[in-house]
Amino acid sequence: MNIKEHLAEDAILIGLKASSSEEVIRALGEKLRNLGFVKENFIEAALEREKNMPTGLPLGGEYNAAIPHVDIEFVNQSALGLAILKQDVVFYNMVENDQEVPCRLVIMLALDQPKSQIEMLQSVAAVLQDQETVSKLVSAETKEEIFSLLS
Repeated sequence: MNIKEHLAEDAILIGLKASSSEEVIRALGEKLRNLGFVKENFIEAALEREKNMPTGLPLGGEYNAAIPHVDIEFVNQSALGLAILKQDVVFYNMVENDQEVPCRLVIMLALDQPKSQIEMLQSVAAVLQDQETVSKLVSAETKEEIFSLLS
């Protein structure tokens, strides 16, 4: 699954100032909701899921990422949102749920097919495994730069 094809240009937030994972999820969720991609209850569902099944992903380099997502019932049409944070925000580790993961990059998945979630998570993971690409994403100043890095 191609990240670039699903990334909603108007749901890219560069230099987002947030002090909590909740603020990040709300900001991205509101963008996706205002664009019509997700249902009214999407944000609350994403926050609830994050509480029970965290999405912080330590990448082993300078930056870490989080990949918040929800079940398909909260989605109208598949889309991704992306936030590059001004400073690290704590998410919790998706494997070690009590471990804090300071994240600078957040990719929110809103997918309307169960199979597409697994495929998109694999595509996102492939991008996140490349430390150079992650560093360039975090340093990106324009949406065009982000799209060119994801091609």
